[in-house]
Amino acid sequence: MLLNDASAEFHDFFEQHYAELARLAYLLTGETDAADDVAADALIALWQRWDRLRQAQHPLAYARGVVANLARERIRSATRERRRIALFWSRGPQQVHGPDVATVVDVRAALGQLPFRKRACVVLRHAFDLSEKDTALALGISVGAVKSQTSKGLAELERILVVRASGDMVAGRRSR
Repeated sequence: MLLNDASAEFHDFFEQHYAELARLAYLLTGETDAADDVAADALIALWQRWDRLRQAQHPLAYARGVVANLARERIRSATRERRRIALFWSRGPQQVHGPDVATVVDVRAALGQLPFRKRACVVLRHAFDLSEKDTALALGISVGAVKSQTSKGLAELERILVVRASGDMVAGRRSR
């Protein structure tokens, strides 16, 4: 009967949190397919440890941390693969796929330029509206590190977006 209770609890956890975990993965990786894979892999890892996690004080924080770690691994792997491909083929500019809303595209691109920890802190604090404490729990870092990384990440995002906007204005004037 314990297995059935654990299975039911995990099913409830899955139903309540899968969409959020997939959204977190998407915001960290910037890729829909990767987000689904990362969220699924995270939930498989959680299921394998569910007997211990179900008694944990913050299983959702642990789940967010697993998603963040898997997203980081996926980004690193993709970066290594792109470098290998670049050695053999010259690449043209990549197209950005997504909504045609310029601001969303700009912010997504700017987020992609942030180092992973800054990006994760900004996404968890502002896109998911997590407290500093919950963000720290999810990423396995101190609250002070969350404050610092979020502040630095937001400042860097602002700088990237201002540079991009000023470049767009200059380009717009030239094309007239």
